[in-house]
Amino acid sequence: MWLSITGGDLSPRVNGSKLPMWRPVRVKAGSVLSFQMPITGCRAYLAISGGFQVDPVMDSYSTYIRAGIGGYEGRPLQKGDVLHTRPSNLPLNPNEDSRLDDGDYYAVPWSVSAEDYALHKEQRRVRVLRGRQFEDFDNQSQQHWLGQAYQVTPQSDRMGYRLSGSPLQLISAKEYISEPVSLGTVQVPADGQPIILMADRQTLGGYPKIAQVISVDIPRIAQIPPGGRLLFEEVTLSEAESLYCRRSREMRVMEYMIRLKLKEETGWLSSI
Repeated sequence: MWLSITGGDLSPRVNGSKLPMWRPVRVKAGSVLSFQMPITGCRAYLAISGGFQVDPVMDSYSTYIRAGIGGYEGRPLQKGDVLHTRPSNLPLNPNEDSRLDDGDYYAVPWSVSAEDYALHKEQRRVRVLRGRQFEDFDNQSQQHWLGQAYQVTPQSDRMGYRLSGSPLQLISAKEYISEPVSLGTVQVPADGQPIILMADRQTLGGYPKIAQVISVDIPRIAQIPPGGRLLFEEVTLSEAESLYCRRSREMRVMEYMIRLKLKEETGWLSSI
């Protein structure tokens, strides 16, 4: 089948041979895909031709572990699990003149640039907007929280990234009415340590919200492992919208070019 691995570089290998990332790779039946030590990031994304054969829940194939739904039996994968694949219309006969033959797999000679999507140490600056309750925090918290590094704690997961650093304090104690939260909302509970809400977050929250992480930086946060550090950087709403629109255009162009290159590589006929 064809597969592709993106995201964090976790040293992927096929039958012990190093597997190139950020490009389609054809692997033989019976091959073993494994991962070694992480080089960058802490999450890798595996895409396979046809996709995995699992039942959708709420129009999603993802797994929501806390509720025990979605994915494969609503739980993390275990040794011995077998995942079947859906049929794919992508031919398995790569162009003989353009493939890279390693013996264990065929990798196309082109790839997506990982510079804007892979995580490097100097990219752990996370851009944010001011939250609804920003003005409720005291002057010291308002002035210094952008200049200090926060560490991701081991208690972090897909629901929220719990951070450790100088506590953020309110001007005075308040009781807040629960209101909607979204992906990237930065809440501050009573201990003053921020929590960045992630993909499996709750829908409502009663903690004060000091900031909102912009959409394009959410994947950057998801690649920071426990013990890693990040710095917040404030941007304007106009800047956040501009970055979002640019990323959307880049993704559309990328999709078009991938389809075009796959057509050249395999003779795959599909609408572009």
